[in-house]
Amino acid sequence: MPKTMWRHRVTAAGQLSLPADVRRRWATSTVVLEDEGDHLVVRPVPDDPIAAARGAFAGRGRGLTSSRLKELARSDELDSERDP
Repeated sequence: MPKTMWRHRVTAAGQLSLPADVRRRWATSTVVLEDEGDHLVVRPVPDDPIAAARGAFAGRGRGLTSSRLKELARSDELDSERDP
C-alpha cells in the first residue's frame, strides 16, 4: 500500500482526528502512540485484545494435549542442558 500523508491541526486540548478511511481500515477505536523523538508513530490496537489473540492462534496446536506439551517441554529442557 502506498504511503499517504495528511496535514492536520492539533486542537488546544491536544486532539487530532484520524482520517475516516484509516479508521475503517484499522477497524478499531484504540491506538497506541510511540514517541520516536522527532516523530510520533500511531499504531492500531484491537479493541478486544483477547479475541484478537484467539484469532491469531486459531488452528495452532491442534491435537496437542497438556501431557504432550509437558513432554515436549521436558525434551527441550534436556536438550538445552546437554548443549552448553
